[in-house]
Amino acid sequence: MWGLTSDASAETGAALYARHCAACHGANLEGQPEWRSPKADGSYPAPPHDAEGHTWHHDDAMLTDYVARGGQAVLDEMGVLFRSAMPAFGETLTADEIAAILDFIKSTWPERIRQAREQRLAPAP
Repeated sequence: MWGLTSDASAETGAALYARHCAACHGANLEGQPEWRSPKADGSYPAPPHDAEGHTWHHDDAMLTDYVARGGQAVLDEMGVLFRSAMPAFGETLTADEIAAILDFIKSTWPERIRQAREQRLAPAP
């Protein structure tokens, strides 16, 4: 399955997303303009979380970690040479709130993206 906890969680997540995420990632999950190109400081603009972005490429554990610890901490640990401006929300949001935000984001994806994510994240046979 694609990991949606519940409709209620997605509804809660929508309110939390509006409060904590929309300023950077867009009210409609559209991200910032030119999100694929680095800014002058080398960091990248906030990507979209809709079907046009790459959020669906990642599993829930990675996304949760990214939100909780911030993008740069996770990327540094992974050895990825990419500059992220994503702040840590682990002191602001609970694990359940982060899960609700992810449920909201996933609830907006069309069926083709949900299926593609399920296939992409499926364990190898």
